Amino acid sequence: MYNDNRLIHIDVSLKQSLQHQIRQKLVEGILAGSFAVGSRLPSSRKLANQLQVSRNTVVIVYQQLMDEGYILSRERSGIYVSDEFQKGRLNFQQRPIQTNNKLLDHKSRFKGSVATSFVKSSPTNWRNYKYPFIDGKFDSSLYPVKEWRDASNMANTTSDIAQWSELHGLEDDPMLIDEIRTKILPRRGIQSTADEILITVGNRQALHLVCMLFVDNTTTVAVEEPGYPEFRDLLKLQGATIISQNVDDKGIVVDENLDQCNIIYTTPSHQTPTSITMSLARRDELLTKAKRKDFLIIEDDFEFESNFLGQPHPALRSLDNDNRVVYISCLSKVLASGVQIGFVVADSHVISELKKIRKMILHNPPYNNQRAVAYFLSQGYYDAYMMHLHKTFFERWLTLREALNIYLPNCVDTGPIQGGTAYWITGPEQLDGEYLREKAAEIGILIEPVKHYFSTADYPENCFRMGITSIPNNRIQEGVKKLAELIHQLTEDYEENLGNAKGHLLSELELETLLPDIILECQMVYGVPCTIELCSDGNMIGHTGGKDNEDDVGRWWIKDGMYYRQWNLWGYGYIKGFHVIMDGDKMKWFDSDNRFVRELDLKNNTSKLDL
Repeated sequence: MYNDNRLIHIDVSLKQSLQHQIRQKLVEGILAGSFAVGSRLPSSRKLANQLQVSRNTVVIVYQQLMDEGYILSRERSGIYVSDEFQKGRLNFQQRPIQTNNKLLDHKSRFKGSVATSFVKSSPTNWRNYKYPFIDGKFDSSLYPVKEWRDASNMANTTSDIAQWSELHGLEDDPMLIDEIRTKILPRRGIQSTADEILITVGNRQALHLVCMLFVDNTTTVAVEEPGYPEFRDLLKLQGATIISQNVDDKGIVVDENLDQCNIIYTTPSHQTPTSITMSLARRDELLTKAKRKDFLIIEDDFEFESNFLGQPHPALRSLDNDNRVVYISCLSKVLASGVQIGFVVADSHVISELKKIRKMILHNPPYNNQRAVAYFLSQGYYDAYMMHLHKTFFERWLTLREALNIYLPNCVDTGPIQGGTAYWITGPEQLDGEYLREKAAEIGILIEPVKHYFSTADYPENCFRMGITSIPNNRIQEGVKKLAELIHQLTEDYEENLGNAKGHLLSELELETLLPDIILECQMVYGVPCTIELCSDGNMIGHTGGKDNEDDVGRWWIKDGMYYRQWNLWGYGYIKGFHVIMDGDKMKWFDSDNRFVRELDLKNNTSKLDL
C-alpha cells in the first residue's frame, strides 16, 4: 500500500517550473532509497491534490519517468518504483567515518603544489551587499539570455549535431575558428589563418597550455608588477625564474631588466590590475627589444572590448613582424563566465604543439558550446551584445570617475586610464586599504584588496580597486559618497582642515578682489588637468584636458565670506560653498565641514591681491 506520510514538497516561489521540481524530488527520493524499489507511488490524481497542482502536470512527469525507467505502471494496480535504474550499479554502503588520526598524510608526496597567496576578492554572498564595487562579478541582467538560447538551439539541430559530433582528435569547430578569424581578430588588427588559432576553455586554460609548452626550470619570465597573480602561480608550478617588472603610466617598463628574459608576459590593452593602456610608443619599444634580445611575448588581451576614451590601440600581435607574440584572449568576460571559450593566436607550429598538450588534458572544449558560440557570432548577436555592454559599462565607468572626483578630490588618485572595468585607486598615505575594505564591508560596500597582485610583501598599503561590472549605475554615486565619509573618518587625524591649514583665510572683500577674471588650474583624480575661468559677470567656464576633454559652464558668487559655485553638469549640478585660503601662490578650498577639498594654482592675475 502507498504510505501517505512520504510526501514531497514544492515551492511555488522558485524559478524552476512545477514539473521540474516534482521530477527532481521524485528522482532524488528514488535514488536515495526514500522510495524503495517495488514501492507504490501515489496516483497522479492523489499527488496532484497533495501538491495543489493540475493533474496534467503530474501525468507529464510520471510519463517522463516511465520512459526513462524510473517507474512503471501496473494495470489496475498503480504506479511503482522500477528496479531498471539499479541494473549495472554496485550495491553501495556508506563507509563509517574514520576517526584514526594516523591516516596517511599525502602532503609530502605533492610535486606540483603551488604555495599561492590567493585572496578572495569578494565574499560568496556579494549580491547581498548594496554597493559591490568588485570586478568580474556581473549583473545577471546583462547576460544575453534570449540570443544565447537561440544560438544554442541552432547548434543542436539534427544537421549541426551530425557535423560537430564527427569532429575528433585535435580539431576545433571550423565554423568557430572562421568566425573568430573574420569577426573578432580584425578588430584588434590581427590577420590570421585557421591553423594559427586554438580554442581553449577560457583564458586561464590558454595561459596554462602556453606555460606548459614554453616554460620550465630553465626559463626566465618577466611579469608585470603589480600583475596577474594566477599567471605567477602557473610560472611557479613550472619552476620558472620570475622577474617582477614595474609598470608606469605607459605600461610595462622596457629596460635592461628584460635583457635576461626568455619570455615577457604583459596585459597591454588594460593592464591587470591598474587598467593602464600601453602606449603605442611603448609597444614599439617592447617589440624592438624582443627582436634584439630574441625573447617571446605572451600578450594577454582579455579586456580588449572596453576601451572607452579614444580609439583602441592595435594588439601587439598585429604589430609583430617576427611572429614572436603569442596572443591570448577570450569572449567578453560576461559571456565567457558562462560558456568558457577563449583562444590562442600564434605561429602554426606553436598551435600544433598546443593542440597535442590540450588533448592530454581534456581533449577539446565541448563542441556543442563551440558551435553555439559560432552561431552567436555569425548571427550578429555578439556585436549587438558588445555594443550594449560597452554602453552600460561606459556609463558606470564615467559615473564612478565623476563620483570619485566629487567626493574624494584630494584623497585619491586613479591614474590616467582610458577604459577597463575597474579603477586602481591610491588613497591618502596614512590609509590602511585592508582595514578600509573590512570597515566598508560592514556598511554594505565591497572594494577589492590589492596585496595579491604584488610578488612581495612590499606593496602600497593605501591602494585598493573599485570595479563597475557588478553594481547598477544608480547606486554608484551613493556608494562612493558613503565610502568617502568612511575614508575621512579613518584619516581625519592626518587630514589638513581649516583649523590647522597654513596660509591666510580670505575675507569676503578679499575674495571679491581676487576672484573675478581669474583662471584656476587643478588636477582631476583621474590624472587630467582642469582649468576654471571665473568671469567678472558671475559666469564660470570649465575645461579639462586629456583624450576626452570636457567643457562645462556654470555660475559663481560670494556670500558670507565663502566662495560658491554651481556647474550645469559637473558635480551633479550641486551648489557647493568653499572657504578659501591663500598659501603663497596656492589657493586651497575647504568645504562647509572645514575639510580640505582641493589645491589650485593661479594661472594669471596673481598680483590682484597683496597679502
